[in-house]
Amino acid sequence: MFKKILIANRGEIALRVIRACRDLQIESVAVFSEADRDSLHVILADEAHYIGPAPSKESYLNVDKIVEVCKKAKVDAVHPGYGFLSENEDFCARLKEEGITFIGPSPECIALMGDKIQAKKTMQKAGVPTVPGSDGHVKDVAEAKEIVKKVGYPVLIKAAAGGGGKGMRLVTKEAELESAFRSAQNEARNFFADDTVYIERYIQAPKHIEIQVFGDTHGNVVHLYDRECSIQRRHQKIIEESPSPSVPQEVRQKMGEIAVKAAKAIGYYSAGTFEFILDNVTKEFFFMEMNTRLQVEHPVTEMVCGVDLVQEQIFVAAKQKLSWKQEDIRQRGHAIEARICAEDPITFAPNPGLIRRCRHPQGPFIRVDSYAYPNFEVPIHYDPMVGKLIAWGDTREEAIRRLSRALDEFTLSGIKTNIPLHKSILEQPKFLDGSYTTQFIEKDFGDLKDIFSRVDDRVFLISAAIEAYNYHKDRGSWKANEKPSRWAVSGRNRSLRTTEF
Repeated sequence: MFKKILIANRGEIALRVIRACRDLQIESVAVFSEADRDSLHVILADEAHYIGPAPSKESYLNVDKIVEVCKKAKVDAVHPGYGFLSENEDFCARLKEEGITFIGPSPECIALMGDKIQAKKTMQKAGVPTVPGSDGHVKDVAEAKEIVKKVGYPVLIKAAAGGGGKGMRLVTKEAELESAFRSAQNEARNFFADDTVYIERYIQAPKHIEIQVFGDTHGNVVHLYDRECSIQRRHQKIIEESPSPSVPQEVRQKMGEIAVKAAKAIGYYSAGTFEFILDNVTKEFFFMEMNTRLQVEHPVTEMVCGVDLVQEQIFVAAKQKLSWKQEDIRQRGHAIEARICAEDPITFAPNPGLIRRCRHPQGPFIRVDSYAYPNFEVPIHYDPMVGKLIAWGDTREEAIRRLSRALDEFTLSGIKTNIPLHKSILEQPKFLDGSYTTQFIEKDFGDLKDIFSRVDDRVFLISAAIEAYNYHKDRGSWKANEKPSRWAVSGRNRSLRTTEF
């Protein structure tokens, strides 16, 4: 087993890996940018190393600097979390050259599934149903028109190297095709340095369903059932739950079996997720893509299946066999996750800044994965998600009630958050009956600007009153406009080893 693991990430996912390491009595090494000097993952790791200025390209995406830290800290392995370098085959290969284990799949699998066109072709060969569309790269508008004649409108133009909705355009009629095609190419070029696009039929009543798979280096692969990820805005997930309220059991079982078959076909090991689009009317499902990493929403699977996916990643990376067989995996109860983001709940614009008050909810069957704490300044340079709130219940209805109660207890003042958005979603009929689709926010949610405004004002006034009271009560110990040290905030007794170079 490994003695020391570096976490090439930040925020709540870095904390998640640090805690898994501590449970296994493995030393953890954090890396941090200038913007993250006081971040909680820096405080809780056994070692912390500065890797550069705030911009990701100069820090968390700086392969040379991270490898340099790996050597200096003498780590055995690297856990990439999600995002940043987690699906970078060059980083994975570089670590292999340096004799350092990458806690994830092989660079070959990352490269294969990272190319959406090749991934689709590979899945077709493995017998996995795929969305009708182009067979590969669409080179120009003329070819796009010929493909759409066969597929029919509406269609999606998608970046081959894409993700997170970047380089994606919906086209409903021929007059929109040329401008959408060029726009998708330009965005793909800007975000991924690759303007390759392809075309797929657009499913008009879509559900976003994913299957968690896990393989080891001995050829064993299991699935851990499904997650429903259809509550989205701008192709970014907001709420996830497991199991899906709208997938029939026989379809769920079939999706899991197909995902295992597909993973075996490419020799996959570690945690991975097959994403499918499900027609909510016909219940047909089609492969969209595979994410060759841990997902943001992995806690809902952990809570319903009673497993630790991060620890299992570490075991598999250490060449151990999977801890479970397929018959060991069962879904028990229901779990729902809400992504808590520092953003305006109406415009979705990021809202970084100083957290004045922070209170995480507690109680039975509530889990909070968050790096937020009072007087921490949320940086502008990274994803605005500051945490995840997860609730479990024997039934979906019980899980929703617990999540609603926990959202009422969750306090983050000084910044705007999407907590009011989550509260409102949980009250909507289409969410409650499970009939929502990926179009829920755009088409079914309605205008709740007045509700959000009233909620935000109330939270702000209560928080401001409490803060003023505490300031006057403790005026002699610290000033309200001063930021306490991270040591005072953390309450840790043991020393932190930090290195800068």
